[in-house]
Amino acid sequence: MNRNYFKSKLFMKYIWSYLFILLIPLILMTVFIYQNAVTNLRSEIEQSRLGQLTQTKVIIDGRMKELGEIASRISYDKRLTPFRVHDSYYSGEAIEALDQYKATSSIIGELFLYFHKDEKIYSAKGLSDFDVFASSFSFNSWGNEAVVQDLNDVRFPTMRPADTVIRNANMKESMLAYLVPITPYSPNPHGTIMYLIKESELTSLIDSVLGNYQGLTYILDNKGQILVDNRQGEALTNTEAKSLFGLSSGIHDKILNGKPHSIVSVTSENNGWTYVTVMPSSQFFSSVVHVRSFIVLLFIIVVLVGAAIALVLARMQYQPISTLVEFANSKSKPKLEMDKSAGSGNELDRIRTALQEYSSRIDLQEPYARNHFLSMLLKYGNAQSLAPELQEAFDLHFDRGSHFVMVIGWSEMEDERQERQELIELLAQIEFPELAAHAYGVELPQLDQIALIISFNHSQTEQPFTAVRHIVEAVRCSMLEMFDVTPTIAVGTCYASPNQLNQSFIEACSAFELRAANGHGTVTYFENLLHTPDHTFWIPNNTLLKLSQSLKLGSYDVAAQIISPSIRSLQTSELSALLKRCICFDVLNTMLKTASELGIPHLTPDMAPNMIYSHSLDELENGLLQLASRICKQVERINKKEEQSQIDKIVSYIDDRYTDHTLSLESIAFEFGISPSHVSRSFKEKMGLNFIPYIWQKRMDEVMRHLKTSNAPLKEIIVQVGYLDTPNFIRKFKKETGYTPGQYRKLYGENSQTLPASELEDDE
Repeated sequence: MNRNYFKSKLFMKYIWSYLFILLIPLILMTVFIYQNAVTNLRSEIEQSRLGQLTQTKVIIDGRMKELGEIASRISYDKRLTPFRVHDSYYSGEAIEALDQYKATSSIIGELFLYFHKDEKIYSAKGLSDFDVFASSFSFNSWGNEAVVQDLNDVRFPTMRPADTVIRNANMKESMLAYLVPITPYSPNPHGTIMYLIKESELTSLIDSVLGNYQGLTYILDNKGQILVDNRQGEALTNTEAKSLFGLSSGIHDKILNGKPHSIVSVTSENNGWTYVTVMPSSQFFSSVVHVRSFIVLLFIIVVLVGAAIALVLARMQYQPISTLVEFANSKSKPKLEMDKSAGSGNELDRIRTALQEYSSRIDLQEPYARNHFLSMLLKYGNAQSLAPELQEAFDLHFDRGSHFVMVIGWSEMEDERQERQELIELLAQIEFPELAAHAYGVELPQLDQIALIISFNHSQTEQPFTAVRHIVEAVRCSMLEMFDVTPTIAVGTCYASPNQLNQSFIEACSAFELRAANGHGTVTYFENLLHTPDHTFWIPNNTLLKLSQSLKLGSYDVAAQIISPSIRSLQTSELSALLKRCICFDVLNTMLKTASELGIPHLTPDMAPNMIYSHSLDELENGLLQLASRICKQVERINKKEEQSQIDKIVSYIDDRYTDHTLSLESIAFEFGISPSHVSRSFKEKMGLNFIPYIWQKRMDEVMRHLKTSNAPLKEIIVQVGYLDTPNFIRKFKKETGYTPGQYRKLYGENSQTLPASELEDDE
């Protein structure tokens, strides 16, 4: 039991509440219903055991979680990378690091680090070949070859049952081997951490919690193997012990060794382990002998049992709150302040403060996630395939009867960065109640463009195109009133299903490409573009324009939805075969021209002749679809290559300027001429973490380097790396390293002996 619990007024209130609720009924039952004493006492003992066993599970699960966290820290520790471990210059530092990690947990007997396919294994005592390792640690039922194979193949944290280990050829110990791949839960780990844990370490934990309990205690893994066997009294056969696996959490009665036994079982939600205690039922009857003679002693026992139950229940009730309080304090206050406020009784206030802080962080990231969500909708359509919970979280609704996309561009903003951000916020979500419409803004990679997804219901007496014009005019007027900006607007076709928004987006992009012909600040409707009048058997020019744009954007689905209907409509017409073929060449020529404009003409020479001399429209259609597929795949490769090149430049730009406190996603976006959302998404895909954690780690590494190599004041170092909030930085530094900056300098600094004591303590 954590002694700090008793400093909490809330915890004491729980205890007193349970004492009054439990003790009074128990005393009355003992006095007036003596015949049920055995049953009641047994229930109390079993409940106490259940609480104690739950406490044992929590402690051991916590230790296993602690080992997993150590493995995570090792996997990200630069001192323990394969390069540094193998380097003779840094190997001593790596061994020292392993020794430090070993010292962080009291249950670790030995700690080994192994990199896949390596011929050596590393520990806190140094590195050694596997032959040397096998001579120092010989497992009774785990051969050397099996050890090597398991170290290379393990993909998930795995605990081996307790095994006899012969150490240095003469010393025998019962130990468990816990294998944790690094990085943990990665599909392709590059190494394995092996902890050797003395069985006595776990049994001592069990004994310390269960106290003078007489019986058997087993820990079984999620496959029913016996990991730990702690016996006090009679023993069970191996078959009977394994039969305890699969029992639900709670109290059970079972016949073992021909005698009735009381069994308490608890299953861990974290790793699936089962914790079981087995006690002969006869022990309960022997416990009542003294009660029969001394009723006063019975009262004392009942009071003690009731107090124990009250304490266990109070702890169970308070533990989630205590965990949340510790989490809140670790995220918002330094430890000293946390200790001072531990007894203040404001646990719920601190939890609320932490939740508000995390809510603000989520609010900061939500716009980028929302924009990515909508970008996927514009690229692929198929709104129904998007997770409903995400739509609900982002407050997105596509339940109206009509949908279309418009692309908005501008160029004359004076303070472009400020006004662009305000414009994005204005267009993020707009309601037009009088038009029964709402709109969602989507940032495009180009800084001077934004897409607007419109969903609306039109009256039966009004044409959809008329309603579209009214909505477009309403958006245009809003921008003129708010920002005095004359936008250039391109509008795609209106569709009945949100699954076709990708088609409307491509149509809007096609119309936007032709905006120059109509002048700046105009509204261009795709439906009005380049219709072929009075020649309905020809493929309309706006359809060919849409086909060209879909190829430029790499959208094969939209291109296929244009090619196939166009060819099939010719098959049902009464035109001559020669004229049909000539009309089809409009589609082919459009695709060849688009491929040439994209700089990929090498895809077409081997396919065009085959399509020209094809025997049927079906063959021609298949050829056109194959050509479209190849063009779209090439466009995706080109875009991916350009995006990777650009994000490499961005990463290099960040690495050069991370000490600038004004560095932000917005400043980087305007430096490279792309939207902040695009920068955020591309950076996360490239680096595997978000922009802010990456900047923090860069600054953290630089501060650690300065602490090791210089005597500069701490505040000067922190400001020098671009971090202005010194107290907050110190809290984060201690949370990540376990030391304050002064303590870190004292431990690892080259000139730590020359530093005054005040310098080492000024940040604590």
